Amino acid sequence: MSDTLAQAFDDQITLEFEASMTYRQLAIEVDVRDLPGMASWLRHQADEEIVHANKFIDHMVDRDMHPAIGAIAKPEITCENVLDVFQAALDHERKVSEAIRTLYRTAEAEGDLDSRPLLNWFLEEQIEEESTVSEIIGRLELIKDDGPGLLRLDAELGQRPVETTENTQA
Repeated sequence: MSDTLAQAFDDQITLEFEASMTYRQLAIEVDVRDLPGMASWLRHQADEEIVHANKFIDHMVDRDMHPAIGAIAKPEITCENVLDVFQAALDHERKVSEAIRTLYRTAEAEGDLDSRPLLNWFLEEQIEEESTVSEIIGRLELIKDDGPGLLRLDAELGQRPVETTENTQA
């Protein structure tokens, strides 16, 4: 793996940890609004971002590289309502998606065939991530300020199963 590609992977690892912190802050934003189901869903997303970082770390270690986590800034989030929370989540997912596409392009330019399976998995994963958050936003737009609808969505999102932050899939 070239130094250029190794740095790009380090940058992606850092971005995945940043995504985790962003989701943690978003979880706080809904938790203070007494929506524990949504808070749980967002905390699960935060944990999933750590799994993603671990996948990149494992890939580099398996290739005798020494991954390094960069500086992670405090999440700058302003949310007036629950829709803003999930819009911020979608905006961040789009940022991560573009970063993965850029990483893929870098790997291609460097002729690094060994990164393709991992990066292909991430390209598909990001489509799913954006779609899921977009669906939640669509439902929130339908609900608007309807308390029972919001509580129903909160309960539904709270049903998401809890998983580990360890990389359980290759």
